[in-house]
Amino acid sequence: MINRVSTPNLKRNLMAQALDQVDYDTLDAAKRRFIDAAKRTLTFASAYGTVPASGLGASANAFSFNLAPFIQAGAPELSLTLVPEGLGTADDTRPDDLSEEELRRFWWNIGIKIISCLTNDAATSGMQTLLLGLYLPSSTPETIFTPAFLDGFLDGVVEGCKRVGCVYLSGETPQLKTKMIPGRLDIAGSVFGVMPPGVAPIDSSRLDAGNTIVLIESSGPHENGFTPLRKLAESLPDGYRTKLPSGQEFWEAMNAASYLYTPLVQAVLDEGIRPTAMENITGHGWQKLMRSVKPLRYVIETMLPVPEIFTFVEGHLEGGAETMLSVFNYGAGFAFYTESEQDAERIVILAREHQLTAVIAGRVEASLSREVVVEPLGVTLKGDSFGIARGV
Repeated sequence: MINRVSTPNLKRNLMAQALDQVDYDTLDAAKRRFIDAAKRTLTFASAYGTVPASGLGASANAFSFNLAPFIQAGAPELSLTLVPEGLGTADDTRPDDLSEEELRRFWWNIGIKIISCLTNDAATSGMQTLLLGLYLPSSTPETIFTPAFLDGFLDGVVEGCKRVGCVYLSGETPQLKTKMIPGRLDIAGSVFGVMPPGVAPIDSSRLDAGNTIVLIESSGPHENGFTPLRKLAESLPDGYRTKLPSGQEFWEAMNAASYLYTPLVQAVLDEGIRPTAMENITGHGWQKLMRSVKPLRYVIETMLPVPEIFTFVEGHLEGGAETMLSVFNYGAGFAFYTESEQDAERIVILAREHQLTAVIAGRVEASLSREVVVEPLGVTLKGDSFGIARGV
């Protein structure tokens, strides 16, 4: 007996099969845009090496590392790092009615943010990021890789690489139909970094009582605290479009492009200053100031100006200043610890030269346990509630 399939049923079956296929047309078009963006970054790390443009598009692209500066410095070894990191939900924090221009601006900032969360972490050890790779899975690439996204996000990534001095080398954009929420994107990646010739990694081993603390300003939330921010947006009268006292909309303040601290860190090291520790103040907020496992007290006497978004959020969330300090960077995005106040003063000047505001914020004291004391706010953060420690 022969089973016959009617023409309408056959068309429906073929359509169903087509829907189960990976959308290579969309993905390949996006990958070509990503390769074009990579070509724009090839000279950004020229002090350390080069990437021949002819090799881009391969499964593995080559970076020709220049060892001459290390040989000249008599460095017996290279100190390297590989940092994986994800952006989280920052790219979900926007209203649904953004114009094309607003979308491009939004995605440009997101491009800066993924560079920030990858390279700022590497900078805490003194690493200069050289290479960057991105991973952007989705289930519906046809709704994700729009002109506004590709134009804004890739321009932001290229600009971030330029500021940091690194090469965007590779990327992956898989379609994961059964694993991803339709219409959503996950943004993650990894960076490869190296210590400058003749400079040992900053590992907090020299951190001690008597050190001076320097805080560097943030532009806003950077990449952290977006879960409570998104929850708050649901309760605001105009959602993400709610205006702050300055007139700026909530989504704009949340999405402000993060500061990239690698250039400042490298300038500090170039000056011959060797901080005893450096910290990127991200998740866990100011608890990160006591990242070292050592039982020390971090006394903050002087604070940086607090961005408007934090004072606005503080007025709507429970817990006051202690909660804000435990979750957000609250205006301080990066911290240096120095053995002398003279080094601290020089870092403040270097920050200004990099268009960043910095302040000598306080000191490190001997203690029986880890804690951060923020004197202007009357808040003490205890180390027993912060399980992450550097130097374990």
